[in-house]
Amino acid sequence: MKAQINFNHLEKFDLNLGSEVKDWLSKYIYDQGYVFTEINYNFYTDEELLEINQKHLDHDFYTDIITFDNTIQNAISADIAISLERVKDNSQKNNLDFRKELYRVMIHGILHCMGYNDKNESQKQVMRSEEDKALEMFHVEQNKN
Repeated sequence: MKAQINFNHLEKFDLNLGSEVKDWLSKYIYDQGYVFTEINYNFYTDEELLEINQKHLDHDFYTDIITFDNTIQNAISADIAISLERVKDNSQKNNLDFRKELYRVMIHGILHCMGYNDKNESQKQVMRSEEDKALEMFHVEQNKN
């Protein structure tokens, strides 16, 4: 089976994520010593992701991302659900570029598949540091082209 990264449900948000995003995610994964089989990014509204959060995790709150991790050893396989409304709100609240915040959330899901957690403050700091490294890699790769 060919390794693939899929972006699902983007059409309803008038958002385009090009091959450079897939290339960046692939390169980051491989550079970390992992491979991947299939990663599905599914994009939702706040209400849609809240429903998923309630149904699958028994959580009754809004979130920007839920990662359903099916990784086995170093072969990443995941369904990653992202609320684009929550990403947009967070980017505005924190005065950040929307796309940069979206890429941060996207790599955040991958990091969970690599065993990173963000349950406490120490873990959150490590996670943020890894997100920053991945975002810097995206920036460097884009400047090569």
